[in-house]
Amino acid sequence: MKSSVVKRSVVIDGHKTSVSLEDTFWDHLKEIARAQHGTLSKLIAEIDETRQYNNLSSAIRVFVFEHFRAAATAAGKPLSVEDSDRNESLDDRTRGPRKQSRAGIVRKNDTGGPR
Repeated sequence: MKSSVVKRSVVIDGHKTSVSLEDTFWDHLKEIARAQHGTLSKLIAEIDETRQYNNLSSAIRVFVFEHFRAAATAAGKPLSVEDSDRNESLDDRTRGPRKQSRAGIVRKNDTGGPR
C-alpha cells in the first residue's frame, strides 16, 4: 500500500526545509492560506513561529485541525470527542476496542501483558 504522506520543500525565513504531510493536510493548508489572502509559505512561517511542538509537520496538522474545529464551532456545529448518536468516544472509533490488562489498566489494542 502506497503511503499518502508527501514530503515537500518549503522556505521559511529564507531557509529551505522539508515537511511531510498527507495530501489532505496539504490541500486544507492551501485552502486556509487562500482564505486568508496569503501564501502557503507565509502561513507555514506563522505556524513555525508559534508552534508548541518540536515537529513542524505535527504543528501543521494540529493547526489545520484547530482551524476547522474553530470554524465548526463558529457555525454552531462544534466538534466533540464524544459522538452523541452512538455514545462512543473518538478514541474508540479510531483505535479499536479497549482491552483489560492483568494489572487492571485499560489499554487500546494491547497484545502483551501489563507494562
